[in-house]
Amino acid sequence: MVYKNRLARFGFITLLYFFFVITVFSSAQAQTTSVDETLRANVNRFIDEWHDDAAHARWRYFDKIAKNGIFIGTDKTERWDRDAFKLWAKPHFEKKSAWAFTALQRNVYFSVDRQFIWFDEQLKTQFGLCQASGVIRATAHGFEIEHYQLSMAIPNDVANQVTALINDYESKPKK
Repeated sequence: MVYKNRLARFGFITLLYFFFVITVFSSAQAQTTSVDETLRANVNRFIDEWHDDAAHARWRYFDKIAKNGIFIGTDKTERWDRDAFKLWAKPHFEKKSAWAFTALQRNVYFSVDRQFIWFDEQLKTQFGLCQASGVIRATAHGFEIEHYQLSMAIPNDVANQVTALINDYESKPKK
């Protein structure tokens, strides 16, 4: 009888411990999910503000790019660090609007330590539908774009025609 009581008590304590562990784990998981969603919302807001800065030709657009950050545009010659990009874009930013990109869809991912964030997005642009991907670093002062690459989204069904246009253009002598 004493043995059965000890066994029952042990089972009850084990069951309590199990529920305690599950409760703590579930709470930690919920907190992590909340932190992840907050980070994702902050990143989305940062990127949307960055695009809006260009749409309104605000020079702070370039402050969101890391000093050694890279921007790759749609032309094969367009690969700049931040300062070279700023110099290239100067005539555009002297107008009321440089360019307007509106995100239609964006996926955001991050490292376990949440210091590096990468994303891909589909954009409505003056070129039509474009796709882009980027890498952001979290710093003590906020986010910085380390790398951004923009590309035109060309349907596979017209890729051969587009390739022919590019080949024709590139085969002509440059002025």
